[in-house]
This record gives sequence, C-alpha cells and structure tokens, in this order.
Amino acid sequence: MFIMRYIPLSLIITALMIITGCDDEPVSDKPNVLFICVDDLRDELGCYGNKYIKTPNMDKLAEEGILFRRHYTNVSTCGASRHALLTGLWPVTRSDITNEACRENISKKEESDRPETFIHHLKRRGYHTVGIGKISHYADGYLYGYNDSVSNEPELPHSWDEIIFDSGKWGTGWNAFFAYADGSNRQSMKKQVKPYEAGDVDDEGYPDGLITKLAIEKLRELAEKDKPFFLGVGFFKPHLPFNAPKKYWDLYDEDEIPLSPTPFLPENVNRASLHSSGEFNGYRLGEEKASLEKAVSEEYARRIKHAYYACVSYADAQIGKLISELERLGLAENTVVVVWGDHGWHLGDHLIWGKHTVFERALKSTLIMKVPGYEGLVTDKIVSTTDIYPTILELCEIEVSHEINGRSMVRLLENPVRKDWENIAFSYYNKGISLRTDRYRFTKYFRAEKPVVELYDHESDPDETINIAEENKEIVKELNKIWNKGNTGLYEDK
Repeated sequence: MFIMRYIPLSLIITALMIITGCDDEPVSDKPNVLFICVDDLRDELGCYGNKYIKTPNMDKLAEEGILFRRHYTNVSTCGASRHALLTGLWPVTRSDITNEACRENISKKEESDRPETFIHHLKRRGYHTVGIGKISHYADGYLYGYNDSVSNEPELPHSWDEIIFDSGKWGTGWNAFFAYADGSNRQSMKKQVKPYEAGDVDDEGYPDGLITKLAIEKLRELAEKDKPFFLGVGFFKPHLPFNAPKKYWDLYDEDEIPLSPTPFLPENVNRASLHSSGEFNGYRLGEEKASLEKAVSEEYARRIKHAYYACVSYADAQIGKLISELERLGLAENTVVVVWGDHGWHLGDHLIWGKHTVFERALKSTLIMKVPGYEGLVTDKIVSTTDIYPTILELCEIEVSHEINGRSMVRLLENPVRKDWENIAFSYYNKGISLRTDRYRFTKYFRAEKPVVELYDHESDPDETINIAEENKEIVKELNKIWNKGNTGLYEDK
C-alpha cells in the first residue's frame, strides 16, 4: 500500500499539547477555510469545458484560483467518499465503501490522540469549526434514519464546535435532503414522486437556499471572532431528486441540451460492472425506467439532464452568494476556499443514471480551490479526494503525525506541471479496484463474472467504450504492478 508519512518537527511537544489541551502557537494569522461540499457534482461545469451549462460562480472561482481538471473520488458513493475525504485514507474494510463508513469508524468513539478527521485536527489547533448541511454522510450531521426524528448524536463527535441546520418546513435533515417544494419529501410520499421538480419558489423554497442563508449569517459571526475558522457547507443538489426553483430550469432550452455520447453498453464488459439505476428508478412516478436493456427515450434523457443542470445552476448560485459575502466581509484575502464534488454521476452514460461504478463518469468530479497567493492556475495532474486532507493542513501550517494515503497538493499550487508528481489515483466500489493513470483506466474485479480485468485507453477512447485488456496483456502486466500499490485487501476474505 502506498502511504504518505508526515513527521512533525516536535512530536513530543505536539503530543503534550494534545494531552493537556494546550496550544501556545499563535493562530490569529492562520488562514480561514471555507469548505463547500456539493453532492453528486461531476465535472460538468463551464470551467471544465461544458459550453451549455450555466455555472458562472464556480467558473469565476476557478479563474481566480486553481482548477483541478483531473480529480478522482476514491469511492463512488456519498458516505464512503466523504469518509476518505475526512480521514485521508483509502478503504480497507467493507464498511469503508458504504454510506455508513463514518458511523462505523468514527461515531460514538472516544477521543484519542489520533484525530478523527482533518477538521478535528484543525479544532485541536485553535480553529473554530462549524458544520452546516451534509459534510459527512448524514444530512444535518446527526445520526438517525430517514423516517426517524432528529437525534442528538453527532456523526463526527469531536470535529465540530458547532453543528447547525435549518430544516425549514420539512422538519428533519433527511426530509430536507429529499425535499419537494410543497413541504413533502420522498419518504412521506412513499417514493410516489418524480425524480425531478421545477418549483415555483425562490431560492429559500428549497433547503439549499436555507443552508446558504444560515451560512451567510454564520460567516458574519465568524468575522467578529479573534481566531481562524473552518466553515463546512454541504449543499444537497444536484443529488436526487433533481428539484430546483423554476428560474434555474428557465436558463435552458431543453431541446438543445446535449445527450450522452455513450448511451450504450461498453464492449467486452460484463454487466456486473454496471448497474440498473436502482436509486433513480426508486422515484416511482418517473415517466420511464432506466435499465441496461435499452436507453430511455431522447426526450426523457433531455428532461432528466435538464433537471440535473438546473440543480447544478441552483447550487452554483448559492456558492456565488457565499463567496460574495466572504468578499464583502473582507475575509477573502485570508481564506482558503474549496469546492468539492463527492463523486461523479452517469447521465445516461453506459445506460446508467446514477453513480456506484468505477468508470470515469462516476469517479471524476469537481475540485476547485482558491488559495491566497495562488491565482489563475490549472493543473492536469491526477489527484484524489484523499489528497485534500494533507493539503488543507499544510496550508494551515499544521503537520500530520500519523499515516495517511493522501499527498499534499501544495506542490501543485507552486508548480501545476511539476514532473515529480506521481500521476495516479485509486478508486474502490462494486467489488472493483480501479487505477487511473495519465493514459489508462485499469480495473480489476473480485467476482466470479468474467472478464474481471478492464483496460481503457483514454488517448483513443476517452468515453471508455471498449475494454481492450485481452489484446494488451503487456500493458495489463505493467499496470498491475502499479495497481498493487492500491490493493488494500478490501475484498479479501478476513
């Protein structure tokens, strides 16, 4: 397993500070961090080359900061991806690739010398930490089921000074997560709902608008404090259901929305590598059901893609409000801003409407950072979600005393084309481990269904339409050596 180790300059002093709770280091000059999580946001923005979608605020942030054009999530499901983000670790157990990864590994645990997350690390070193919305897996940061009342058990018990949320007319975080404009939700309607809605409401008529309002109010409070802050803001859209105020739908002409270039199965691939869009089809009033048997109609594909685009534009508008307030308060010059999508999403690609694969579309997602002193940068180096952990801590001048898999990307801020960056990423899901290199995606599955090895040449086949592993055994052999670095034993019998 590839492990990045950071050794502190004074381990004894750091340990004593943790044990005693003392920290004599000055923190007032440390940068603030505004960390924005956007659920299911693939790299479908203007700054990534999409000429049709309307995302002016994220595009502007990319122009002023650094755009990571090849960022890959480590797991293509929400909770597990966020666990990798928060811990800097690849998955090593089956629970690590589930939505319950944080609950299983972090929640209800006693505090120890090793911080539970990088946010906990910041809190220990003098940062005031605030979470609003979906940062880990649970929609408002507290542990309870979709149909349950709100609990008082935090998912990350030692990371936050404050966890706040406004569930509005929906009553609970999970109801808000699956919200419709009339105050109903997927649970209350027993899934008898469409997977999209154009609500005749303003921004605060859906939960993301309330999250933005709350975050702006909190920013104003934090601006008055004499210590640096970490503010995590987790937006729900564009996660299903694709519900957004009508004004964002009105930005688009549905007839002109481009369709997926790959509405068909890839060649030389077992269907076990794919899935039948169960999450999407769970919205039972959808006009058509997705399947691996045939593509949905072009009309319906455009409608769903229109809905996704509207949700992305809605999220973009909320991000714009946050950045504007940060600037108005005079905080922008000393604040690291991160916009991160927890994974990608198949929009009809390979007949799938959803995430949960180890194909490019499910793994490649948005990553934009704005760091004081580093402006107008773009990198095509391959980075992973786990790399965010050490990057944030290095920017905040905090050393990591324990082993993690992530690599600090500060080197790429200093030189976006540097040659000593190892250009690889590992991802895990669906009984598969996938390696992304500069040219290839190489995947091995732990299953009975054949073939279990897939190879895609992104130089000639960027949409991953043909598995060429069988006729390229020498390439497979060489890539397998690299792949072994990321084989954590996740799928081995234990």
